[in-house]
Amino acid sequence: MTDDRDLVPALGGTRLIPAPDPIASDYLLLGLRLDQHIPGLVDSYYGPADLKARADLEQRRPPARLLDDIAALSERVEREVEAPDRRTWFLAQLGALDAHTRALAGQPLSYIDYVERCLGYPPRRHADHEFDDAVAAIDDLLPGAGSIPDRLDASDHAIEIPAGTIPAVSEWLLDRFRERARRDFGLPPGETVRLTTTRDQPWMAYHRFLGGGRSTVEVNVDLPVSAHDLVVTLGHEVYPGHHLEASWREADLLGEQGRAEVSMILSTTPESPISEGLARYGTRFASPIDGRADLLVELLERAEAPIAADRAKARDVARRTVQLAGPRERLEAATDEAALRLHLDGASREDVLAYLRDVGRYRDAVAEKRLAFIDDPLSRLYVFAYETGEALVAAWVETVEAPDQVGRFGRLLHEQVTPGRLLEESA
Repeated sequence: MTDDRDLVPALGGTRLIPAPDPIASDYLLLGLRLDQHIPGLVDSYYGPADLKARADLEQRRPPARLLDDIAALSERVEREVEAPDRRTWFLAQLGALDAHTRALAGQPLSYIDYVERCLGYPPRRHADHEFDDAVAAIDDLLPGAGSIPDRLDASDHAIEIPAGTIPAVSEWLLDRFRERARRDFGLPPGETVRLTTTRDQPWMAYHRFLGGGRSTVEVNVDLPVSAHDLVVTLGHEVYPGHHLEASWREADLLGEQGRAEVSMILSTTPESPISEGLARYGTRFASPIDGRADLLVELLERAEAPIAADRAKARDVARRTVQLAGPRERLEAATDEAALRLHLDGASREDVLAYLRDVGRYRDAVAEKRLAFIDDPLSRLYVFAYETGEALVAAWVETVEAPDQVGRFGRLLHEQVTPGRLLEESA
């Protein structure tokens, strides 16, 4: 902190943070009040403790009143917020909150419009034939009998991390990624991560920022965890993904610039595809593709996975796993299409589950997890933050030559951006 601004206790009572200006204060209260109607809308809150206490103690505001509050705050943002990036960010976030509140008030938008208002762009349809090239590539890389899901399952099983070793090898991997992030992007003082495992969740991993540079990351072990899954997941959730993003936003935007609005992270708003796109794209900095097979072999050895006893075989499977990553990522768009079929086309859950199995090539247990995710009230919108968010970040980062891409990506950790801004600057 570089000046003599007023300080207030943050949630938890152990830290002081810059006091919010009136715009940020009302925005934080608005999000906290709306979360009372839509639990989970506030993903993380590490802002002023008094605002959280105020929202918790007051009577729940009806949606009609919240709509008035959103409209009034939007007008004030237009008049009073001078910094263009901050003003644009506020208006995008408030547009999403307006859409959520209209649904509560019995004035719902169409599913397509709802997604666009919440994330900053409309979802894209995917025809079945769009996945043919990905399936053909997988077929070439995994020849033999059996269906594509069965062959993929066998390939994953070959590099499965024994459940009992997941905590230890995860900590080793995090240390490695942390040092790479320190070199490429720097680390804010005092940042820390606590890693735990969990079960009975529709997601594979979940990050929550606690403030003070602290995060918790839960890894879901309902399903087997492959070495490649672990590499991608920890790069996504921690370095240089969600944890590093939240830590630098706290240090820079809150601590240095006093933009207290970032002390509340909202789900299913335009900040979501920025965060998910940053996290997905950032895995290539945590573990560059050209060296990932070697990392997988070392990870399997540290986990004492059975395949590690035959190093040549482990290396061959690791190389093939890296080659499979691209086609498999392209198949993930089937989850987006499944959400549209369920919520826009009115397809039955049984038909959508069959689509995930037959077109997305997910094995049964994974297809059921995907269906549970896209059937969740917030996740049915949030699902479109991943693929398109990564495409937005990739297009923006890659407007410069490769030597400058690390620095350009690093800007996303420090700036207040929206999908609209990335689209405009990429064009």
